[in-house]
Amino acid sequence: MGGNQNVYIIDAGNTAVKVALFQQNELVEVKRIEYRSLVKNSFDFKIKEQFKFGSSVLNEIKNHELKSIFPNLLFFNENTKLPITLNYKTPQTLGKDRICNAVAASFIFPNQNTLSIDIGTCIKYDLVTRNGRYEGGAISPGINLRYKSLNEFTDNLPLIEAKNEVELIGKSTHDAIHSGVINGVYAEIIQTIERYRCEFEDLKIIITGGDAKSFDFKGKKDTFVEENLTLKGLFQIFLLNV
Repeated sequence: MGGNQNVYIIDAGNTAVKVALFQQNELVEVKRIEYRSLVKNSFDFKIKEQFKFGSSVLNEIKNHELKSIFPNLLFFNENTKLPITLNYKTPQTLGKDRICNAVAASFIFPNQNTLSIDIGTCIKYDLVTRNGRYEGGAISPGINLRYKSLNEFTDNLPLIEAKNEVELIGKSTHDAIHSGVINGVYAEIIQTIERYRCEFEDLKIIITGGDAKSFDFKGKKDTFVEENLTLKGLFQIFLLNV
C-alpha cells in the first residue's frame, strides 16, 4: 500500500457507524453516523476507489447494506491475521471491538502491560501483557443499561437520562439514581484498575468509549484517554493484512 493512499476504516456498532480516514498512516478525520441515517448520499463517493476495511457487530442483512454503501468493503473476520496472540477460551465469541482495543493499546504502548477500558453500551476491560498476549478481561453493564434496568425491573423508579455531574448523596429519587449509577460505575472502574495493578506491574490504562466523557480521569497514574482507540486498532490490523 502506498504511503499516500487513503484508507477508510469503518466501525459499525450497535447504534452508530464510524468512518475514519487515514492518510500516511495518520488518522485525519472521523465521521459518526446513526445507522438509520446512513444512506448512499451521505458521503463523497470518491471513497469507492479507496481501500476500505471494517468491523461490524451488526446482523447479516445490515452488513450486506453496508457493503452496498461502501463497495469492496472487507470485514475483519476469524481468518484475519492479528499482531497479538489470543489466550482466550472462546475466541469465536470474542468481540471484534475488544480485539481492536487490545491491538491499539499494545501498539501505543509496545512491550508493556496494558488495560483498555471501553465505556459504552457495555463497559469492557481488556488486558494485553507486555509479550503481546491478550489475556481476556471483563464485561459489565454500561451507564444507560443501568438506568434502564432500574426502571424496567422495579415498579416505582423512573427512567431518567444520564447526567455527568452528580452528588455523592442524592436528595431526591432522581438524584439518588444518578448518584448510584454514575458514582457506581466510576467506583467499579477505579477498583478494577487497582486490582489489575496488583497483578501486573507498570500497567498502562487506556480509556475509550462514548461515555468516557462522563468521568474525569486526568491526573490518574498511567491513565490515558483515547477517543478513537477501536478505529486505530482496526487500522493496525488492516496494515498487517494488506
